[in-house]
Amino acid sequence: MLLRRGLQKIDLLKKVPLFSSLSQRHLKEISKHADQVQVDTGKVLAQQGKPGWEFIFIVAGEARVEKGGKVIRQLAGGDFFGEVALIDGKPRTASVTAETDMTVLIVHKTSFDHLLDTIPGLQKKILISLCDYLRRAEERMNME
Repeated sequence: MLLRRGLQKIDLLKKVPLFSSLSQRHLKEISKHADQVQVDTGKVLAQQGKPGWEFIFIVAGEARVEKGGKVIRQLAGGDFFGEVALIDGKPRTASVTAETDMTVLIVHKTSFDHLLDTIPGLQKKILISLCDYLRRAEERMNME
């Protein structure tokens, strides 16, 4: 059963754009550190201003992202969040709440740090995703 679950996690991770170009070996390493969790509608997955101890990949379902009580983004399968607080050690920059029942993969801080140190190219991919996030934030600010 563990092997089957491990293979299922690898199949789920392949669908995450951040990991789509990683080797099977690297996906297997990530899968060892990712816990698959079912989340009920309405559950708060991250709270703005609170410490963040995990990086979360959405496998299925939808969530809303709020900053200062204002909805700023919708998330769905393939999206991820939590990397900012894990990288800089500061509180969460936004709140994330499940809008539907969800399946997520969670990687805790110690595992996240280990993966960044051991998987070639992952640091660069995270950096690129952070730049994309900043560009979208800047675009939203310019539209207001």
